[in-house]
Amino acid sequence: MPSDPVQALAQEPVDHRFKGLPPDAAQAGLTVGELTAQRRSLHTGGFTTPVLTLDAEALSHNLAALGTYAERHGLAFAPHGKTCMAPQLFRRQLEHGAWGITAAVPHQARVYRAFGIQRIFLANELVDAAALRWVAAELAADPGFRFVCYVDSVRGVQLMDRALAGQPQRVDVVVELGAGEGARTGARTDEDCRAVADAVAGTDTLRLVGIAGYEAEVPGADPDSVHAYLRRLTGLAAEFDKAGRFAEVDEIVVSAGGSAWFDAVADVFAELPELSRPVLKLLRSGAYVSHDHGWYTRLTPFNRVPEEGGLRPAFRLWTQVVSRPSPTQAFVNAGKRDIAYDLGLPEAELVRDPLTGAERPATGVRVLKLSDQHAWLETDSAEDVEVGDWVALGMSHPCTIFEKWPLIPVVEADGTVTEYVRTFF
Repeated sequence: MPSDPVQALAQEPVDHRFKGLPPDAAQAGLTVGELTAQRRSLHTGGFTTPVLTLDAEALSHNLAALGTYAERHGLAFAPHGKTCMAPQLFRRQLEHGAWGITAAVPHQARVYRAFGIQRIFLANELVDAAALRWVAAELAADPGFRFVCYVDSVRGVQLMDRALAGQPQRVDVVVELGAGEGARTGARTDEDCRAVADAVAGTDTLRLVGIAGYEAEVPGADPDSVHAYLRRLTGLAAEFDKAGRFAEVDEIVVSAGGSAWFDAVADVFAELPELSRPVLKLLRSGAYVSHDHGWYTRLTPFNRVPEEGGLRPAFRLWTQVVSRPSPTQAFVNAGKRDIAYDLGLPEAELVRDPLTGAERPATGVRVLKLSDQHAWLETDSAEDVEVGDWVALGMSHPCTIFEKWPLIPVVEADGTVTEYVRTFF
């Protein structure tokens, strides 16, 4: 049995847990690795609809694009793993230079550790006593493990201190600067941040290592307001350093950056003056790995700086027309159980004839609404789709696309399935 937990995923049986995979593979008792080795065709290899796929070329392109971007701008990179929760993709992100992986909640961090992730940045205040004791145990058991999390309140610091009392190692924390009134988490004012830092200094269980925040939460975010917020963040880092708040650390962590404003993060972090210690300028974008067909296509910073690169949508949900009750109405066999819809309805991309294999753009085909197991299509004419046609849908918001599919085929341009990505939500 492989000692590598990522490699061990290939030993999982192909069974009823995994939507869209060939039924005959389960009947034959195949493992994921054995099915992978067969290099089946998505369209003729027994896959059932609906089935979500990842485009192999787009995936490789995206992984390289942001790794290169971070390196070019002198940024460390801890992509947010909540997007995909896929250890195989974490490994590829690390191979492309990622410093570590970002988490949002303790469960995600536990998945990361189960698959050998050595550096975790938890972008949330962690006040759950049981989870904190687990973190402390992981740190004690593995001297090579690095863990950093947010603090944003004096009470939070007090709860963390109480939960960690008596533990042999301190937990590293960064003060989270909130993005403004009405934004999400974070200490709202500079004075609030100073109070939180003072509270950390008064404990024997926590160690202040930096400042962090999330610029996309700036109310009415635009280039000016986002840059201003990020300069507040770096200004606090410089102030805290001058005040000696980082005297016990070897490097200072300054972190921000989702998938909508990483260009602004690169701009402002480049302005950071020299501090008393080396600075880990940590970017946390996550949605880039698959990109999407709507939300992030509109928001990606590469729209503002196209000379820096670009991202490609990697997802495609293949559905099948199961009813054509009128010339202007059709229904495919995927709905809310299969489709991300929190940031907009999917868009019809392609139509494939199951008899000839011919593909054409889904011109004249629109998704009007979703039921649990159906998407309602409106068509311009009776010839746009027929019962049995495969219809490929593009979707918005990678985080909610990944979570609906526990095993996702990775497909080459000719339809060959070369890999299966396992998710853990």
